[in-house]
Amino acid sequence: MTAHQSAAFANAARNPSNPEHLMVIKPVPRRIRIYKDDTLLADTSAALRVLEIGKAFYDPVVYVPEADLKSEFDPVEKSTHCPIKGDASYAALNGEEIGWVYKSPIDMASQLKSHYAFWPAKVRLVEGD
Repeated sequence: MTAHQSAAFANAARNPSNPEHLMVIKPVPRRIRIYKDDTLLADTSAALRVLEIGKAFYDPVVYVPEADLKSEFDPVEKSTHCPIKGDASYAALNGEEIGWVYKSPIDMASQLKSHYAFWPAKVRLVEGD
């Protein structure tokens, strides 16, 4: 049995054409605040954490509901596709691309609908009060 087949991944969403590419979506049980310098971008108690394995074991990503954003973002003319999440749209703050959102994710990632994620190197994430 490989790690991909362990009980921890029993309910994982899997890429139909590559079952070794998978993700687990888990609620974050604590408050999350995201900052760009001193600007508060989001404040939520309803964040989701995505753990994904593909070509590598990716760093966990926190997704914040659109309703909990505290800053205005501009759309970026860019889109990418993930076989287990769908098409991502990108967002900018003051002209700098800062994150992405799945406005219409595929069914297996429906929990991520209208949740924003941010590039870790560009923001500061505070977990807990």
